[in-house]
Amino acid sequence: MTIRARFPQNIMLSMIAMCLCGSTLFAQQLPPVQPAAPYPDPAQVTETLRVTTNEVLVPTLVEKKNGDIIYGLRQKDFILEDNGAPQKIRVQEEMDTAPVALVIAVQEGGASALEFDKVSKLGPLLDMFMTDRRSEAALVGFAKQPYLLQDFTQSKEELGKDLQELQPGGGGAAILDTVSYAVDLLETQPKNYRRVLLLISEERDHGSKHTRPEELVQKIGRSDVLVLSVAFSPSRAEFTHDLTDNGDNRTLNMVNSLAMIVKAFKKNVAKQIALMSGGEYTTFTNGERFQMRVLDAAKHMRNRYLITFSPSNPIPGLHTIRVRTVEDYGARIVARDNYWLQAGH
Repeated sequence: MTIRARFPQNIMLSMIAMCLCGSTLFAQQLPPVQPAAPYPDPAQVTETLRVTTNEVLVPTLVEKKNGDIIYGLRQKDFILEDNGAPQKIRVQEEMDTAPVALVIAVQEGGASALEFDKVSKLGPLLDMFMTDRRSEAALVGFAKQPYLLQDFTQSKEELGKDLQELQPGGGGAAILDTVSYAVDLLETQPKNYRRVLLLISEERDHGSKHTRPEELVQKIGRSDVLVLSVAFSPSRAEFTHDLTDNGDNRTLNMVNSLAMIVKAFKKNVAKQIALMSGGEYTTFTNGERFQMRVLDAAKHMRNRYLITFSPSNPIPGLHTIRVRTVEDYGARIVARDNYWLQAGH
């Protein structure tokens, strides 16, 4: 069921009652009735803080230059450093069997309407993400703000239909607000599900009003959400750069500085969010490339090792991670750049 512009009756009645009681401040803060309210009540969202002093989760992809995945690696084959210090790790082998909770966030504002014909063909590709019968996905659209187009469902047919009915949303590309909202949605899903955000957008944020970059760095750093970002083609110069620099050496270049990450957000927020989470970023220029990139993202999602560790020096704040293999396979290693350790854990 598509729920783009429909409030539940009990919420609508509550809003009317509050307005009648003269709650002017609350009324000013309410999102517009069209589309549906994008931000869930924080009191109704069960926060699942997966990054604590007890366990940090680091999904890790090990891929040869020809695209082949290196399978069969074990704990002894990996080295993980937290702020430069080697850590005692554990490698879970059941990662590939977990059901998936997927949020597809599609930009409808700005020039995104030019890409609707490509995105409308995404439906059949969802099989690659939802191979487990328990897997489910939700669809979020966004322009100046995010709005729920389809709540979590196991029906790929229903999601495919919604993707074919995308509507231009005017100006705006509130990527920061949308990613924050999508993470909240995913954290309401079962803990044993692999949580994935497929972000289809341009590369820069335009119009986010509810989420500051520093806040999103912390939220992504506290969660175990994997962000796969497929962006509209940037300018020629940036496009050429991204083809040769898609984050393969991310752990070597990451500086343990919140200010540096926030600065990078301003240049290409879609890319930096993906790299922070241990996901992947790519661009597309045509329908064939779009489908190929989505299929690659789905394949890589399924072939990540799940490395976990307990920080040996649990200082609150931003921690930088580097993952490498004991033996040099000449492969690229894709893992999250960092995580955020909350004070008091």
